[in-house]
Amino acid sequence: MNLPEDLIALLRQPTPCFLATVMPDGSPQLTQTWVDTDGEHVVINTVRGHQKVKNIERDPRVAVNVCDVSRPSRYYAIRGRVVNITAEGGAEHIEALAWRYLGAPYPWYGGRDQVRVILAIRADKIRAMGSQAPRLASQSRPDAPARRDANIGFSRPGSCAAG
Repeated sequence: MNLPEDLIALLRQPTPCFLATVMPDGSPQLTQTWVDTDGEHVVINTVRGHQKVKNIERDPRVAVNVCDVSRPSRYYAIRGRVVNITAEGGAEHIEALAWRYLGAPYPWYGGRDQVRVILAIRADKIRAMGSQAPRLASQSRPDAPARRDANIGFSRPGSCAAG
């Protein structure tokens, strides 16, 4: 399945991303992560040996949610399979992602001896939620008061995270 152009554009920004994998007992495992694309696949950089990699090596089925930070009601839900795991270019890729997300070099949280791997995810199903129309600056209300939403805790318009 081809990735829609709007999704590709979102994947090339510092966009919040959540990756779900399947644990050995069948329960879900969810990780917030940085995301990228090669134009054909959703691309995620992680560390060899982490739980999500172990899960993917056993069962390549994944779900990915990518949220538009400027419009929290706009997101993409992607279901697919990891079709490639490679360490080739992993360290360089995490450096590029760090500049995108942090504006600085990657801090190597787990140490420089980590083996960074790149996951290429083929989308089997993509669902777009929220308006695809560009948002006008006048539609943004960063000064809106926090509100209490049922079952999700406190949220502020413009926030991608829910309690």
